[in-house]
Amino acid sequence: MDANKELDTRGLNCPLPILKAKKALAEMESGQLLKVVATDPGSMRDFQAFARQTGNELVEQKAQADEFIHVLRRR
Repeated sequence: MDANKELDTRGLNCPLPILKAKKALAEMESGQLLKVVATDPGSMRDFQAFARQTGNELVEQKAQADEFIHVLRRR
């Protein structure tokens, strides 16, 4: 899946990955995809809650080794 923007939040803990994603999404156009790479295991549930609260679509979530990939579509 090709994202319009990729955000590296490796090594950052809650709430920093969410805050950085929120800022990045604000700079994007509706329909664009943001890929966030995180190492915080809590980011899986954090991004689910973030998507519900903001109305942005959580297109994909997956865990690869010690990284967690989140793809959001800007509403």
